[in-house]
Amino acid sequence: MVEKPLILITNDDGVKAPGIRALISYLRPLGRVVVVAPDRPQSGTAHAVTIAHPLRLELITKEPGYEEYSCNGTPADCVKLAFKIVMRRRPDFLFSGINHGTNASINIVYSGTMAAVLEGALAGVPSVGFSLDNYSQRADFGPAGKFVKTIATSVITGGLPEGICLNVNIPDVPEDQIKGIMVCRQAHGTWQEDFDEREDPHGRPYYWMTGVYARIGDDRDTDQWAVENNFVAVVPVQFDLTAYQAIETLRNRF
Repeated sequence: MVEKPLILITNDDGVKAPGIRALISYLRPLGRVVVVAPDRPQSGTAHAVTIAHPLRLELITKEPGYEEYSCNGTPADCVKLAFKIVMRRRPDFLFSGINHGTNASINIVYSGTMAAVLEGALAGVPSVGFSLDNYSQRADFGPAGKFVKTIATSVITGGLPEGICLNVNIPDVPEDQIKGIMVCRQAHGTWQEDFDEREDPHGRPYYWMTGVYARIGDDRDTDQWAVENNFVAVVPVQFDLTAYQAIETLRNRF
């Protein structure tokens, strides 16, 4: 009898978020599942790790083939604790999400969802992050299920190239309007931030960050274009940030 693969599930929206509950339901039939996720929302924490206070794990559920823990740390903390403390080994696969909101384009830089995926890839674990283009806690994750299962099954069956993980973004439309899966590149875009300045009762200023996403270009081979045109965008991501095309130029300069 072939043993089912060991799957780690995490996210950045918190262990109670509807997105991770949907992901758990889609992936439990595919293997032995361990969930280690933040005990509260950690969106925008990127690849931060906790060093200023102790980390804690709380066991929520433990039954045959399934364990679930909450952690007071970041998504990257959750992955590290899962590997070293909860499982005491690397899992066979890591899946993160389903994030409430897109992680296409530059959003990957700020994403705790994708930081967990990169943490898995750094350890040699085939890892995938899923995001839905809807920020609401009432988002409908049902249409995403078919594509999450398809991509997860493909990764479990065929693995991923060494050092590569996947950033998957799913459009927020009914399943019959999704045109298919498109493997593409990361779009070039930026956040144009502003700060809403206010004053507390003691006369001290404080600030809320606001901003809008601005896409640069309209290339049809990008994740942003794919999602906007009702394709599931799959971007292969690597953690090697070296700009190889600039090496020779800089060698000649220095």
